[in-house]
Amino acid sequence: MSTPTSTPALIRVAEPVAEALSARRPVVALESTIFTHGLPRPRNVEVALEGEEIIRAAGAVPATIGVHRGTPVVGLTEDEIRELGGDDDADKASIRELAIGAVTKKNAGTTIAATAFLARAAGIDVFATGGLGGVHHGAEKTFDESADLIAMSRTSIVLISSGAKAILDIPATLERFETLSVPVIGYRTNRYPGFYVVDSGYPVNARVDSPADIATVLTTQRALGVPSGVLVANPVPEAEQLDPAELEGVIEAAWAAAEKDSIGGQASTPYLLDYIRRATGGRSLDANVALYRNNIRLACEVAAALVEAAPADRGA
Repeated sequence: MSTPTSTPALIRVAEPVAEALSARRPVVALESTIFTHGLPRPRNVEVALEGEEIIRAAGAVPATIGVHRGTPVVGLTEDEIRELGGDDDADKASIRELAIGAVTKKNAGTTIAATAFLARAAGIDVFATGGLGGVHHGAEKTFDESADLIAMSRTSIVLISSGAKAILDIPATLERFETLSVPVIGYRTNRYPGFYVVDSGYPVNARVDSPADIATVLTTQRALGVPSGVLVANPVPEAEQLDPAELEGVIEAAWAAAEKDSIGGQASTPYLLDYIRRATGGRSLDANVALYRNNIRLACEVAAALVEAAPADRGA
């Protein structure tokens, strides 16, 4: 576990988070786009607050990250989470949008890229999310790929997810992670999970079987001077996955509907995920919440392992 020498003054770090980091207690970062743009109301705020409670119950400190009225915040209060979750005009902020908030003064949910950036700026080592951004289909023509990929190549943090979002080009995403020198490690699996399903059909390049091993990979990367983060692929619990064959058909139908409705660019992801949710009668949403809870639990264990390993951690 390590902390930077100082946090930029433009980032507000909540007192409970700052105190936990100073006392070398485990802290887990959470993103905010899951409740500003990813989940329907009122379940969005319910899931956000439940995630924090899972962390507290495990003896760690939650740090939900977002932009509140233009200010990047590491450790949103409950009132701020409710405000962002109910704001119809909230933006979606990746790293490039963070400075724009200083002008607009708007609320924004932070993407994986922005959340990882802000978490590390505050000295947090572990971040739990649901699905990761990646390479979109047709990217060989559009160059459409998530900033999450580049952020993970530059940010020394453990990111626990259940695979890239199901609508993405999974093999291309894994190839990009290889090119960017980001290790993709399966947690108790040799297969890369497919977000709503346990197996995307592709292997991971390494496997670990304990939170302590994940901690060791991060601390060793730092000791070697490797700047990238560690991507941990943690499958959705098998009993809570969608039927893989059903999902494949639904995704094909979702793409056909998007083409018919001329949906493209940044509008594609929310459109496609909403189509999948409706086509599965809400079961995709249940799987999303289940994998998110599962990732948070593992993140707590990794954060605790990093605290225990702190004497051997030479810092970022």
